[in-house]
Amino acid sequence: MLDDIKKTLWATADKLRANMDAAEYKHLVLGLIFVKYISDTFAARRAELMTRLTNPADEYFYHEAGPGDVEAELEDRDYYKEVNVFWVPESARWESLRAAAKQVDIGKRIDEALTQIEAENPKLKGILDKRYARAQLPDGKLGELVDLVSTIGFGDNPSVARDVLGQVYEYFLGMFASAEGKRGGDDYTPRSVDWLLVSILAPMRGQIYDPCCGAASTLALADEYSKAHGSKPSDLSLYGQEANPTTWRLAIMHLAIRGIDFNLGREPGNTFTHNLHANLRADFVVAGPPFNISDWWHGSLTGDPRWVYGDPPPGNANYAWLQHMLHHLKPSGRAGIVLANGAMSSSQNSEGSIRAAMVEADVVEVMVALPGQLFFNTQIPACLWFLVKQKTQRQGEVLFIDARKLATMISRVQAELTDAVIERIAQTVAAWRGEPDASEYQDIAGFCRSVTLAEIAQHGHVLTPGRYVGAEEVEDNDEDFATKMQQLTAKLGEQMTKGAELDQLIRQKLGGLGYAF
Repeated sequence: MLDDIKKTLWATADKLRANMDAAEYKHLVLGLIFVKYISDTFAARRAELMTRLTNPADEYFYHEAGPGDVEAELEDRDYYKEVNVFWVPESARWESLRAAAKQVDIGKRIDEALTQIEAENPKLKGILDKRYARAQLPDGKLGELVDLVSTIGFGDNPSVARDVLGQVYEYFLGMFASAEGKRGGDDYTPRSVDWLLVSILAPMRGQIYDPCCGAASTLALADEYSKAHGSKPSDLSLYGQEANPTTWRLAIMHLAIRGIDFNLGREPGNTFTHNLHANLRADFVVAGPPFNISDWWHGSLTGDPRWVYGDPPPGNANYAWLQHMLHHLKPSGRAGIVLANGAMSSSQNSEGSIRAAMVEADVVEVMVALPGQLFFNTQIPACLWFLVKQKTQRQGEVLFIDARKLATMISRVQAELTDAVIERIAQTVAAWRGEPDASEYQDIAGFCRSVTLAEIAQHGHVLTPGRYVGAEEVEDNDEDFATKMQQLTAKLGEQMTKGAELDQLIRQKLGGLGYAF
């Protein structure tokens, strides 16, 4: 049912944007969803306080309450701060905005509400995008958008409403990335790829860090994975960094909607030249950076302590991301990253020697080749790398998985990985690692194979799974083969006879017209 709701909301929202570019419209929609969230959580806390303040059996009971006293008490900001609920001034509450949705100055009213919310909540200072008064939407469309967002929430249970809003926000991020196509989407890795990434990484507790977090979708799913597997909300601490200021704001709103505690740095910043978490050594590092960034280099990065395996080439950031992630791991940590396929075999500049040094140092754990057509903004084939600081299992081996043929097409141009495929791959990795309760690992021709470092060296330290897993086994059946061959031979004979008859007929017809052969 929720999937249907999300699709209906998107279809309506997309229709309302008229001719506005998706990249611009995205911020209007997601900003309103965030305001709806903080207003809903404020209203839920206020309703809870009203019940408790008037209940003689509750510790919050207001003994000296007179006419209007409880209403005044409900305006005490400390009641909201103590449960991490944002304070929302009365004129900025969603009910006030919805009541004014049909006014011609609704854009100006929303901007003023955002300004008030920021003033009351220092954590949101500079985060809310005040662009509604200048939005180039046809008359009445912004008000209709407010009415649409008003339908999101569903129920009086704050945790349920938060989950719904979080999922709607996540869904809209994906749909906007799709709508932007090659012009955008760099801040968004498709959900099925992210879920595969976190399912193999298996973050349960500790610190997880994303050095190029985009809109924080991967961090949000890591938190979701942790909770789905029995961890408490406080078991996993989220850290991230994002260079694009607008995307950084989207990330903060995204995680806030999900009720997640996080640290995305005090400001947006370039991870390579302005490392906001320089002293962090995390249990898990995860990333889905834009592929093959060519303009990342700065002279100050020469000889940086992160480049343990060699200075990355200035023309491509792939091996800078890999080494940055290893640098930020604890000795027992594990990292997972999405990269373009070229990183697995490139020998340009220093990439081949860096990869060889990483392989020989035994920090490469698992390589997964992904199907094509998974990403919204590029058709470049991609792969997953999993790295460890120190292997405790399978020392001197790398697991290769070829998942290139395992996608399901969901549209003419878009593919995804199903939950069953993700589970199969994750369980294969768990078995190979020897995780508790995992099945016994076995190589499967055409799908997975555990390979020694010596064999990888023989292949020039190329890490393309297809080179190692071999061809898929086909079950032999001599009797069926003989039968099929006999049938095909008979069919071929029939076709050849008919062809000869047709050729003779054509010759006769043409001969009658005076043509000689």
